[in-house]
Parts: sequence; structure tokens; C-alpha cells
Amino acid sequence: MEAMTGYASYALPIATTLVGVWLVWTVVRYVRADKGTRVSMRQAVRVRWSWVRLARMAGLTVTDKTPSLLAQITAQKDSPPPSPRVLTPKIKVKPDQYGVIVRARTLPQVGLEEYQKSARFLADAWRCTRVSVLPDGPGRVVIRGVRSDPLTTPTEHRPTGRPLADLTRWELGVDEYAARVCVSLANVPGVTVAGVPGAGKTSGVNKFVCDFAPSAAVQIAGADGKVSRASEGDYADLVKRMFAFCGDDLDEANKLFKRLVELRKRRSATIRDVLGVKNMWHVGPSPEWPLTVLIIDEAHTFFREYKGSDATTKRLAALTAENARLVEDLVKKGRSVGILVILISQKTTGDAIPTFIRDVCPIGLSFAQKTVEAAVAALGEDIRNWPDASPVTLQDPAYVGVAVMAMQGHPGYTRIRTPYVSDADAARVAEETSHLTADPDLCLDALLRKTGRTAVSTPSLTK
Repeated sequence: MEAMTGYASYALPIATTLVGVWLVWTVVRYVRADKGTRVSMRQAVRVRWSWVRLARMAGLTVTDKTPSLLAQITAQKDSPPPSPRVLTPKIKVKPDQYGVIVRARTLPQVGLEEYQKSARFLADAWRCTRVSVLPDGPGRVVIRGVRSDPLTTPTEHRPTGRPLADLTRWELGVDEYAARVCVSLANVPGVTVAGVPGAGKTSGVNKFVCDFAPSAAVQIAGADGKVSRASEGDYADLVKRMFAFCGDDLDEANKLFKRLVELRKRRSATIRDVLGVKNMWHVGPSPEWPLTVLIIDEAHTFFREYKGSDATTKRLAALTAENARLVEDLVKKGRSVGILVILISQKTTGDAIPTFIRDVCPIGLSFAQKTVEAAVAALGEDIRNWPDASPVTLQDPAYVGVAVMAMQGHPGYTRIRTPYVSDADAARVAEETSHLTADPDLCLDALLRKTGRTAVSTPSLTK
């Protein structure tokens, strides 16, 4: 008894100290947090305190008529049966800049479907713009409540200049519930990006280049159909990190596409001997065999159909037809050898990007569009069944930088807020990583010599 009394004299100071440390840590976190996170932290406290009452009103509880083990042991023979217990799911609440993330347990008759049916009640009670409920493993759900709309909250991305740990992941931004959206580039031959001028296409490409530029295992070429020289357009600074670039000159573009098709053929002929696999993605990109990305901006410039009987028109028509054939070769045959084509145009209708190219690209992004027809061309016919997610609804200035895409494994379409990358940051990264620029043809020649095979030389392209 004396020992227990002695232990008790230490328990109170220890408990007081632990509570004090917890309070200090909470205050420090609150002070250091940004304004939005502070509001969310207060919101999280309200969610925890009101959960038991709210769960009962929303029908997220279950009545258990079976007495607990303790009640069964302590029950008297002639005493009335214990009252039924009302079980409430246990939750854990985490605040962030946009709202709260609530992880909850399921109960018999209170599963994922019941939580989803109650989502609109939870949104009202928690003062959230929207609430989503998704499975979080066996017997668990995750409830995401956003207080401020991530789609209308502009975000900025400041590139670190460090190489990515995983070159197969392309981080696009955050969805309407502030969850990060990433797509896999492994075994992807092409990407289409559509949207009206000023909708955010260029910033999205800037982020892609800035994220992948610090890796020597990625080499980039560009073709910009709206300028004659790189210094006139959006790629004036990024061109330092490109091994080849051309403007709207169809002859120069034709040379670039031919050059890359020749690279594709050489890679296809040698991949088994030098890499030991049929698909580059089984071993991943490397400085000796880099992922080669071709960015074609204002793609319609290089594929449009010229109609006329004079010699000049006929020559241009022949060039654009051959350009389409060459890019088709890259998209249809370049996947396994590590060639990715990104096609950018205001509209990705068949007259801008031939359907035999567009429809082979598994990833399609669309920023704001003016017509449903343009949205269908960019995202597919199914977008008509999801009018709330259509890029036609993104014409408000608040949605500049918001894109729509179909995500594998998710029904419908996902709206994504892509972050803004300043021209100064893009220029900085391109300058700092310009020494990593290398011609993939020369990389292949070096790799062939290293493995004892005869290198096949190809004429190099100048910028």
C-alpha cells in the first residue's frame, strides 16, 4: 500500500508534465501554421468534439443489444437486463491548409455506402465546400472535407533543382479535394494537352520540364508552332535544356521528326543487345539510354492540311502529311524504347491533331474549352455524361490553371489545379541543368561502343 502511494505521488507530476508538453507542442504548431491551416485546426477540434452527437443524427451509429463482457460478469440474477449500447465509430482527424482529413472505422450496417450517403450532411455540419468518402482499407474509410475550394485557390511551384527519385511519376497538382494527382509515364507513348489560350497549358509544360530537367536520364526536344525562333516564345529559357528545337518552319520540323524516328529505329534494333530487355521501362531510363521527350506546341501548325494546286501548297501539304506520318511512328512505336511525345494544341480535334495520333495517346489533359465538341475531342465522348467536370465550365478566370483528365481506376473525370511556375524559376532551372543536355544519338553511340557493338552515326541536329 505504501509503495502504491509512493508511485501515485510521481504519477501526477508526470501526467502534468506530459499534458504541458502536449499543450506547448500544439501552440507551437498553431503559431507556425499558415492562416488556412489555423482555421482547419480549429475546425478539427469542433469535428472531434461534436462527432458522437453528429454521428447519431446522421445515422452513423449502430445499437448493440448484446451486453458487454463486464456487464455479463457483474449482472445480478434478478436484475433487469442492461440497456442496449449505442456504438459510435472511432475517428482520427488531421487538419491541413484546405480542411480536414477524417479517418473512421466502419461498424456492422455502417459501411462505406452509409458514409457516402451522409456526405452532404457532414459537409453542412463541418462547414465544408464538399466532402468525399473513399475506402481506406478493410474496415476503414477516409472522409475528406475541404473548407476552401482547392480548384479556385492558386498555387505556386518552386522547383528545387534536384533530380526526381522516380522518373515514372509526373505530379500534376491537386484535385478538388486537395489530394495530390500523379500519373505514371511508364509505357506511355503520348500525352495530349488542350485548352484555350491563357488557360494554363504553358505553365503545366514549364513544371514538367523543371521537374525532369535535373536528371541526366531525361532529354528533351521541342517544336513550337507559334514562333520562328526560340527567343520569341515560351521556350526562350527552357531551350537551354533541350538537345534540339525548331520553330514553325515545316522543313526544320520535318528534319527533327525524321531525326527522332531514326533514333527510334536504332533503339528498336539494339535494345535487346545493350539493355537485355525488350522494353526499356523494365530497367528504367538512364543517362546512357535517356527518356527522350518530344514537346510539340501548337501541334496543328505541323499537321494541318493544305489545299491547293500550286507548287508551294502541294509541297507544304506533302510536308505536313509526312510530319503526321513521322509523329505517328513515334507515338505508336516509341513506347518500349523510351520515347514520349507531348502534343499541345488549343483544340485536339481531328483537323488539329490527326485522330490516328491523338487516339493512341493514353493520357489526355484539357484546360478550359469553349465548346463541348472541343471537350469531347480532348477527353472522349464520355465527358458528355459528366457535365459538372467538363472543361467548358472552367472559363471563369478563377479556374486558370485547372485541367480535367480521366484517371485510371477512378470513375468519371478528375479536375486538377496545376501549380504556377514562374518564368524566372524556369529559366533558373534550365540554366543550372543545361550541362546535363545530351544528344540521345550520341548517348546511344557511346553505349554501343561500350558494349562492343558498331555505332551507327546519324547527322546531329543543331538548335
